[in-house]
Order: sequence, then structure tokens, then C-alpha cells
Amino acid sequence: MNQDKFIEELKKLNINITDLQLIQLEKYYELLIEYNKVMNLTGITEKKDVYLKHFYDSLTITKVIDLTKYETLCDVGTGAGFPGLVLKIMFPNLKVTLLDSLNKRLNFLNVVIKELNLKDIETVHSRAEEYKKQFDITVARAVAPLNILLEYCIPLTKINGYFIAMKGKNEEANNALLKLNSEIIETNSFLLPIEQSNRIIIKIKKLNKTDKKFPRKYSEIKKKPL
Repeated sequence: MNQDKFIEELKKLNINITDLQLIQLEKYYELLIEYNKVMNLTGITEKKDVYLKHFYDSLTITKVIDLTKYETLCDVGTGAGFPGLVLKIMFPNLKVTLLDSLNKRLNFLNVVIKELNLKDIETVHSRAEEYKKQFDITVARAVAPLNILLEYCIPLTKINGYFIAMKGKNEEANNALLKLNSEIIETNSFLLPIEQSNRIIIKIKKLNKTDKKFPRKYSEIKKKPL
């Protein structure tokens, strides 16, 4: 995905990227490649692939949620900053926490944050199950099976907030949903442009204890077609 195609596909997501944001993403890419030479940040290094499989893919979360309407977001198991750091660049209104258990990745992210002069973003060295803050939105991208992600992310999500799971395929997790008093309210399945690989974004709401106790069947969930 070259830069022109990237801009074109973002418009389909109702995202109009600024010149500054393009410069920031380009610098992010350069730092990613530089630091990847000395640490394992990503196996994807070709520029066209980074723009497609990391930058664009991170922004597909906007298919299920309007990030301009929320204040705080936590990226659980952020790795090299996908999607959390990309979301911060594109939605500067967000106060973003990048959570990871591997400190050397966070050291890299701190360099990127400083070089891009980003504000209201922090890195936290912690295991998800040990971290105690709560956020309007939590997000995890291909970190673990959905039932495990729910155990990590729902406790970090405010009541009536959302956990967004970004996956390559659909997964059922009704027992975990019931246990954690949460519910899948929307799924969005689509194909990544160019390479046509499968993606699914699962939007999960953390409920009040007085809300419906049982998650709906998968067949009852609002789904958008390919």
C-alpha cells in the first residue's frame, strides 16, 4: 500500500489525514525499521506492508466506534504500538495508555512519542491482569484468544465502556462474557485491501450488574457483511 492508496482507503473510513499526521507516520515507520534491527518489534518491514498491515489495519477500529467521542483508551499488549500509537497520531483528542509487559518495547515507544512530540500518551510496564486503571475504551489486536482477552480487558474497561477486539477470525466466548457481565453488541467482518485477508472487529460493552445477565446468541448480534 503506497501513500496515495493509504490516503484513499482512509477516506473510505471517513478519516481525512493531515500533512502533519503523514509526516508523523513516516517518522514512526523510519524508527520502527531502525529499532527493529536490534530488537524484535515486527516481522513486517516492507514499507507498503507496514502501511497496510499495521497503520491502515490499526485504523479499521473506526468501523465500529467513533473515537472522537471518547477521552481515554488503553492498548493492551501494545507491542510496537499497534493500534494504540497509530490511533493517538490520528485522534489526538484521545488520552492513550500503551500497556505491555516487555520493557524494551516500551523504551522504543517512548522514543517514538518523544520524536513525534505527542502529548497525553503514556507507556506502562505491567501485565494487564495487574493493572488497575479503567478506560472508556480498551483495545487489543491479535494478542490472544478472545476468552483470554476478555479476562484481561474487561476489568480495565469502565462500566458502559467498550472493549474492541481486532482479530483475524471470529471466536465464541459466551462463558467469559457472562462471567464478566459484558456483551458483544456488534461485529464487523471485512477484507483487508489489496491482499484480501480476513479481519473481524468485535465490539463488546461492559454492562452494569443490573443490565441483561446473559449475552445474546451470536446469531442475534448486529453484524455487517463483507
